[in-house]
Amino acid sequence: MSRKVYMPTEYAHPWRRYAVLGDSVAEEPGGFAELVRDELAPEAFVNLGRRNLRAAEVRDLQLSAALAFRPDLAMVVCGANDAMRPGYEARADAVDEVMAGIIRPLQEAGACVITVSVFVMPQYPLMPAWLGAGFSHRMALLARHTNTLAARLGTIHVDLSEHPAIAAGEALTGKDGLHGNAHSHRIAATAVLQRLSALV
Repeated sequence: MSRKVYMPTEYAHPWRRYAVLGDSVAEEPGGFAELVRDELAPEAFVNLGRRNLRAAEVRDLQLSAALAFRPDLAMVVCGANDAMRPGYEARADAVDEVMAGIIRPLQEAGACVITVSVFVMPQYPLMPAWLGAGFSHRMALLARHTNTLAARLGTIHVDLSEHPAIAAGEALTGKDGLHGNAHSHRIAATAVLQRLSALV
């Protein structure tokens, strides 16, 4: 995998106003959401992502601002802060409906919505013990739920949860043992851009 973000030659696209909503994965300065911005070069961009937010908080704190921005392309990346905590299995359907409550209004306002199932590592050795041995299992469950939700709502979906780069050792976590490192963000941005380029 090249370390440069993929971009087709003379790639023409219709998107001019790009908004990002979500948690720390979305917020990451220079992360994949912003690498996508750099390649698309929209006329206007806003990243509303903030760390530590659960899906309901993303909806309550970011959706109104995103709608006021009037995006024609919006990326929604959240749910991980719900899934990482024990007991997510019983809450998964409710989290799906909260995420649908973010995605549908954006679609109804005319935005193409990108959803992402993030990389799922086989293990997360640096995570606190209170998160339990099922951490990786819960993240995989979130990915499956997000994949199903994306299909139901017709989003532009990118599933990174079983990306070949994980098995190849290319998709790695950073110093915190949870979020992806810089190369992982480039891989993710490449996957998003390839998905977008297939639409135009």
